Amino acid sequence: MKHLLLLKHLKVENANAISGMTWGFPAPTNFLGFAHALSRKCQAKWGVQASLGGVGIICHSHQVHTQQPSGFEHVFALSRNPLTKDGNTAPFNEEGRMHMTVSLLVECEFDPLTLSLGDELPEQRIRQFEAQILDWLVTQRLAGGGITQTGRVRYLQLDENSDDGQRVFRREMLRLIPGFVLLDRSDLLAQHHQAQQQQNPDAELLDSWLDFIALCYQPEPTGLEDGEAPIPGETKAEWQLKPKPGTGKGYLVPLAVGYQAISRLYDAGTVNRARDNSVPFRFVESAYSIGEWCSPHRLQSPDELLWQYRHHGDAYLCAIPSQKVTAAENSDDDDIDIPDNDFNTLDELY
Repeated sequence: MKHLLLLKHLKVENANAISGMTWGFPAPTNFLGFAHALSRKCQAKWGVQASLGGVGIICHSHQVHTQQPSGFEHVFALSRNPLTKDGNTAPFNEEGRMHMTVSLLVECEFDPLTLSLGDELPEQRIRQFEAQILDWLVTQRLAGGGITQTGRVRYLQLDENSDDGQRVFRREMLRLIPGFVLLDRSDLLAQHHQAQQQQNPDAELLDSWLDFIALCYQPEPTGLEDGEAPIPGETKAEWQLKPKPGTGKGYLVPLAVGYQAISRLYDAGTVNRARDNSVPFRFVESAYSIGEWCSPHRLQSPDELLWQYRHHGDAYLCAIPSQKVTAAENSDDDDIDIPDNDFNTLDELY
C-alpha cells in the first residue's frame, strides 16, 4: 500500500532559476528540500513516524525572467541595487529568477489515520490532515521563491498491485494535464558514455554530458548518387543540426542532481564561517546528469516519478531509483490505456 500527498498547482514567484551551470528550472534538490522542511513540521506535530519521502515534480507553466538584447543570447533581468554612500553602483551577485506553477506528488512513509487527529470518522480525519498540510504550504518557500497561491491538497492511498489502484493513479495523472513530469534519464548518459569509450577509450564523462547540451552542426553532402563517396573540398554540402545522442523523441535537459565531495570530512567546528558548526563539514561541487520532460499520461506507477536522495561513496545525489523506462521512444500514444473521463466535480481538477 502506498500513501501519497498530491499538492496541486502551487504558484511560486521569484524562484531560483540557476542550479550550478544549468538554468531554466530549479534542481530536484530544491523540491526534495521543500519536502524535507514539510516533513520536519509533520514530525514536530505528530512524532518521528510522520516522515515524508520522495517527490514527483510536475510543471504546468514557467516564466524565466530573461531578455534577449541581440541574437540568441539570453540575459537575466536583474533588479538594480541602491547606490552606495559614495554614489557608486553597489556590487551584487547575478541572480536568475522565475515564476512557475508546479504540482508535487510527495510520498508519505506513514498512514495518516495512525496520527493523533481526533476521534472523528476516517474521512474527517483525512480532511483535517489535508487542511493542516495546506496551512503549512503557504508559510514555506520553494526554490527560494514565495508560494502565492495553492490548489487542493489530496491524500491518496493506492494499492499498486491492484487494477483499481493503477486506475486511480492514471486518473490523477490525467488531471495534471497540461503539464510535464521531470524524469531521471541518467541511464541515457551512461549508455552514451559507454558507446563513446568504445570509440575513444580516453573519452571523459563530461564530454558525453555536453553532447546532450551543445548545439552542434555537421555537413551533410548533397547531390551524390547512390554509393558515390564525397570528395573533400569539392562535394557540396549543407550544414544541419547534429541530433542529440539516442534515438528517442523525448525532451532531454541537463540537470544538477546533487553534490560530489572534493575534500576530506572535517570535524565539526574546525572550518571557519561554516553555516552549522555542530556538524562535520566537507567541501563539495555540483553533480550533473540528464533529465527528461514527459507527459503524465505515460506513467504507470508512482515509483516512476518519485525523486529520492541516495548516497554513493562521496556523492550525494538525487535520482529515481525505481524508475522504469517511460521515455517517448518506448511508448506510443496508440498503445496507452487511458481510463474513462469520470471527473465528479470541477473542484477536483484544482
